[in-house]
Amino acid sequence: MIKDLPTPQNPLNIGTRGSPLALAQAHETRKRLAHAFDLPFEAFTIVVIKTTGDKIIDRPLKEIGGKGLFTREIEEDMMAGKIDIAVHSMKDMPTLQPDGLILDTYLPREDVRDAFISPRVKSLDDLAEGTVVGTSSLRRKAQLKLRRPDLEVVEFRGNLQTRLMKLEQGVAEATFLAMAGLNRLNMDEVPKTAIEVDTMLPAVAQGAIGIERRMDDARVAEMLMAIHDVPTGQRLAAERAFLAALDGSCETPIAGLAVLEDGDIHLRGEVLRPDGSEAIDDAVRCTIEDGAAAGAEMAAKMLAQAGDGFFDWRG
Repeated sequence: MIKDLPTPQNPLNIGTRGSPLALAQAHETRKRLAHAFDLPFEAFTIVVIKTTGDKIIDRPLKEIGGKGLFTREIEEDMMAGKIDIAVHSMKDMPTLQPDGLILDTYLPREDVRDAFISPRVKSLDDLAEGTVVGTSSLRRKAQLKLRRPDLEVVEFRGNLQTRLMKLEQGVAEATFLAMAGLNRLNMDEVPKTAIEVDTMLPAVAQGAIGIERRMDDARVAEMLMAIHDVPTGQRLAAERAFLAALDGSCETPIAGLAVLEDGDIHLRGEVLRPDGSEAIDDAVRCTIEDGAAAGAEMAAKMLAQAGDGFFDWRG
């Protein structure tokens, strides 16, 4: 029995970014916690925190600091006691958390695939030579240039709604979004085609929501256990170990996906040069318990295969 469950008078504070998708994820977390403990929604307060990554949208992430720009202010507020938990899109999360914080709770994973978005054509193959495609993802840019070097790629920063607006304004003919975000926002009206993972391997942890907490907060740790999705945690352990061993960031085009098959984990990974001129991929199958170790080992193998010069672009 958990002591001191939150109440409307003494709510648990949930920190989040302010985009519609981030808010949808925070509301999903609140709903799951409320139902798990038979509490009113008013026992949880959603606190919107604007991050540096949200404020600066006119430059590529690699120029202003990478993934941590979407988490720094949120984590500072949690360490200061202003919020109790933080809800994150896991594909935006660095592989290491600040001292005193831990990320060990995941909600059931959504569709992991990327979506091809265009108001006029149905697929990547339908785009004419020289067509402009917008994306802020270095991974998607590299994968696109690998498969369609004839296309022009332009920077496309901003939240999901901002990018759709840029598409309508003709800044680009097509773009990519995560199927998970479109599904969570019930955006059935968006002209999209899901891209199978054999064609475009997704970002590590794409489609997963993670909940971060203070390491010494036993009450919150016990509450979060009630909503943690074990299979998602098992898959992300392998994927994030692979990413960590590659020193992955927004400056490294890395893709990875683990799936559970007959009690084992099947992990696939891909690393590319930013210009899409070369890619290295690999896959491994192992027990669930060995997922993290296998992810790190696969990364080491790919680094050795890359050889001297492949990663010079890390700069």
